[in-house]
Amino acid sequence: MSARIGEILIKQGLLTPDQLQTALNRQKAHSGRLGSILIELGYVPDHDIATALAKQHGVPSVDLAHFHIDPNVIGLIPVDKAIRHEVLPLQKVGMTLTVAITDPSNVLALDEIKFMTGYRVEPLVAPEFCIRQAIEQHYGTEGAIALKRVYDELAAEGEYQLDLSEEKEDVDLNELQKSSSEAPIIKFVNIILAEAIRRGASDIHIEPYEKDFRVRYRIDGVLYKVMNPPLKFRDALISRIKIMANLDISQRRLPQDGRMKIRINQNGFRKEIDFRVSSLPTLFGEKIVLRILDRAKLPLELDQLGFEPEPLKQFQRAIQMPYGMVLVTGPTGSGKTSTLYTCLYELNTPEVNIMTAEDPVEFNFAGVNQVQINEELGLTFASALRSFLRQDPNIILVGEIRDLDTVEIAVKAAMTGHLVLSTVHTNDAPATINRLLNMGLKRFLVATSVHLVCAQRLVRKICSECKERADTPIETFIEIGFPPSVAADVVTYYGEGCPKCNGTGYKGRIGLFEVMEISSEIQDMILTGANSNEIRSKAREQGMITLRESGLGKIRAGITTIDEVLKETTTRGGRVFKI
Repeated sequence: MSARIGEILIKQGLLTPDQLQTALNRQKAHSGRLGSILIELGYVPDHDIATALAKQHGVPSVDLAHFHIDPNVIGLIPVDKAIRHEVLPLQKVGMTLTVAITDPSNVLALDEIKFMTGYRVEPLVAPEFCIRQAIEQHYGTEGAIALKRVYDELAAEGEYQLDLSEEKEDVDLNELQKSSSEAPIIKFVNIILAEAIRRGASDIHIEPYEKDFRVRYRIDGVLYKVMNPPLKFRDALISRIKIMANLDISQRRLPQDGRMKIRINQNGFRKEIDFRVSSLPTLFGEKIVLRILDRAKLPLELDQLGFEPEPLKQFQRAIQMPYGMVLVTGPTGSGKTSTLYTCLYELNTPEVNIMTAEDPVEFNFAGVNQVQINEELGLTFASALRSFLRQDPNIILVGEIRDLDTVEIAVKAAMTGHLVLSTVHTNDAPATINRLLNMGLKRFLVATSVHLVCAQRLVRKICSECKERADTPIETFIEIGFPPSVAADVVTYYGEGCPKCNGTGYKGRIGLFEVMEISSEIQDMILTGANSNEIRSKAREQGMITLRESGLGKIRAGITTIDEVLKETTTRGGRVFKI
């Protein structure tokens, strides 16, 4: 059958003989279906494999993305059978059950379904990936399904009798370490990590409670509960992660931080992914949070971040200057670090010496001298900066300006021929000036050293696969800030929810940016004691686009929704930023 599929694809011009031979060699070495191997190697798209199988067996193919699946028939095939045979029930008419299957020649699977359901089975061909997504959508997440198999394995494991009752304070560390190294727990942790990577999560939260134990993923800035492991596996699971991150499993009363690296095979390509691991003692055990640091997801070009054309020019002009300070501001999780790392990628050439002080260092850059802050040992941002100035730097990145000591040294560096990039926590760009003054910095130092301030937020993007037009009243457009002359022409969209976006309607995030250049007029206003509102008004006169306006532009472009923009550009009290 495999050779015939290959011949069909070659005849259709979708595959070359050399590619087929490579796939056959891989199949011989690792086994598996030829169609799946061709997809993994990137030689043939999954829908073309399905079409070839349909042609070979004379069976129609089906597009699951546009097929209405009858929810009443899902229960006819148990989830374990659906996964094992890669089959999905679609609809029932009379005594005929129509199913989607990846391999219509799998007579044993079709006979088993026929015997199990009592219906005549009519197969349709669908790509393996589409069937897996549909199974995940209609039966529950693949991670939870795989986790159930691990639970069954644990339950059948007669030797797994670790006593972890709530009253037991002293745990045998040798026993705990042994249990955390057992195959089922290792599989359990691997499933949690792999599923998070597959879904595009940025963080994994493993949280123990009095009568509950849950795992959540943060995807596009929003936390989703994905599974509730049995409470009795709590300590073994947490210890396994701590061992992987080189943390002390005997210390359960103090917070710990560590890192670990795993190698994954994704679509036939091997890559390494770092995890930053944090443990925190809570009332009912240690909570673990893993930050997923996938360098492949780091934007490498500033124009990929979401800047409008003119603010992008201003920002690029500022970071290309030989001296001065460029500040990126926003709350935690607003993408400040990604913006600064993208700057480093653009500025990193053999002709410049770049030094960074970070807490923590998230990504490693070849050619950049990165220093991990360790305040317990006395290595603070301020002390690192003092040392940097003796290392002949051209560009200095300070992870965060937190106090007067740090900001004074950073300003000194900016005024003595160094470009300084850093972050500050403020609500918008004009408020950053007052923040620096409140730290104790003198007005003339702020006015002469800071060249540009960029405030930013992140909003979720509408999923391109399930994007639909939304009916929005023109009054809503005017209320959120569109001029009446523009509001009549605005068209909005929303995501209906599909397997690609896990049913959320959103996939990925993009930045909203408010870029304020410190012009000579604004310098004068800082020196004369102008407040944030006055500085904002002047910046607006000079063309500054606010965070809200940046969001309105992305609504009009069909990139995001009104709800997302309002969520990120409205204050807690309900007052929107002035536009």
